[in-house]
Amino acid sequence: MTKFDRNIPYNDLPLLPPEKRLDENVEILKKLVSASRALASFNSNMLRLPNPLMLVNTIALQEAKTSTEIENIFTTDDVLYKAISDSVKEKNADFATKEVLKYREALWTGFKLLKEKSNITKELIIGIFQQIKDTNSEIRPPQAQVVIRRGSSELKPGEIIYTPPRGEQLLEKLINNWVEYLNDDEKYPTDPLIKMCVSHYQFEAIHPFRDGNGRTGRILNLLYLSDKKLLSHPTLYLSKYIIENKDDYYFKLSAVTSRKDWIPWVLFMLEAIEKTALNTNSMIEDIVNQMESTLDYGKKNCKWYSKEVNELIFSQPYIKPKLLGNLLEKYSRTTITKYFGELEKLGILRPIREGKEVFYVNDDLTGILAR
Repeated sequence: MTKFDRNIPYNDLPLLPPEKRLDENVEILKKLVSASRALASFNSNMLRLPNPLMLVNTIALQEAKTSTEIENIFTTDDVLYKAISDSVKEKNADFATKEVLKYREALWTGFKLLKEKSNITKELIIGIFQQIKDTNSEIRPPQAQVVIRRGSSELKPGEIIYTPPRGEQLLEKLINNWVEYLNDDEKYPTDPLIKMCVSHYQFEAIHPFRDGNGRTGRILNLLYLSDKKLLSHPTLYLSKYIIENKDDYYFKLSAVTSRKDWIPWVLFMLEAIEKTALNTNSMIEDIVNQMESTLDYGKKNCKWYSKEVNELIFSQPYIKPKLLGNLLEKYSRTTITKYFGELEKLGILRPIREGKEVFYVNDDLTGILAR
């Protein structure tokens, strides 16, 4: 076997599937059972929410934020929540916040396109990348000297740790194989969770774009699980586990490249799915219980408080008065202002002011999301 050299393009990257049957390994099979159960429980619990799409502004937003942090792009919850509650602030947001919002939009655009196409395609992959990076670029051209280097905070910063394949025809061949492996379950009859683990490595190894590969790959993980009906919505908060175990993640990725050591990598990713499903499941439980408690409390203390109002204030962590005004359009602006005063007095919402603008914070929801 040719020794892997991180300084030259990895044009010998093998096609999928891996040579070794991963679904025959006892450790993997045991972990597959527990991961599958946790994911099924999470998906079932998600449907308890009055409107599962509300997770686009809660759990999915946390996924977007953490996924961009993996790429060393940071914003704060406060700035992010203000941006999603105000179109003007979203338009004028700083670079990091815009990157998070682009990730979220790419995730949901991909989800909608997947429903139309019913398969993950090369066009879908490129579309997700283009939205993340706000570009018209496609697969990186052969002259692009793309390499992966150690970060500035690591030992030997700037050192090359991986050089992805180069060559237009080679990249085309690798991507087509990747797409076929995911979509053709007759030719490649492997459990979807194992396929997701394998394909995630392969996508990172192909590194088809100049930039944005990590975020694109993490979105594709969620879309694939949705495509296989393992998730009704692509809201699994997987990036949190990855960033909390970042060193292990990259070490096991590199072990597949250098030694074809697939088993530790697949076990790591199945563990990520299981732990994430359990943790996100707990988060959903807390959101549902808090919604029920707030609805009961609100109705007892405000004659006008309703299920619809309750769902609105749990639809995103920060809301502007206009949102409630749109819901209660039959009431005057003075009445809406009075209602917000009542919610503030009851401790359901807390106002924060920024110049002339007022945002209302659902502290119970932000507390759950911050765990």
